[in-house]
Amino acid sequence: MSAPQASAAPLPDPEIDAEAIRGYRVEEQIGYLIRRAHQRASAIFETVMRDFSVTPVQYAVMCKLHDLGPTSQNQVGRLVGVDPATMFGVARRLTTRGLVRPTSDTSDARLVLLTLTAEGIGVIEAMKSRGTEVTARTLAPLSPAEAAELTHLLARLG
Repeated sequence: MSAPQASAAPLPDPEIDAEAIRGYRVEEQIGYLIRRAHQRASAIFETVMRDFSVTPVQYAVMCKLHDLGPTSQNQVGRLVGVDPATMFGVARRLTTRGLVRPTSDTSDARLVLLTLTAEGIGVIEAMKSRGTEVTARTLAPLSPAEAAELTHLLARLG
């Protein structure tokens, strides 16, 4: 059995712009900035919503169910932007906590409908009443015009 060969260093790419590399700053890149803003928003959400023990994704799912009523698990996942595997876990955890009740769709037994329970309605209504505080605290460093523009631009990216 032979020893694994060390991979050779990649050859320099003549198309690489050395000046662009020297001027590159990760803290100026959009992905980095969005991640930092997300960390801020998540920390504020955790502080404001601490009493409920609901994650931001669970909150989004519960908001959609509150807005729409019984909705298929797949549809609510698409609406809040989570993949089916993640949505399955979110639905399971919300069901275990007694906040959501899954049922089969009477017109298509393959579909799982999610419905907020009475307890789930109480929790989401209490959380929604604090939702604007999360937004206000997250956007506090910005002027009202800047906050509106940022919100508009992020909606276009999403």
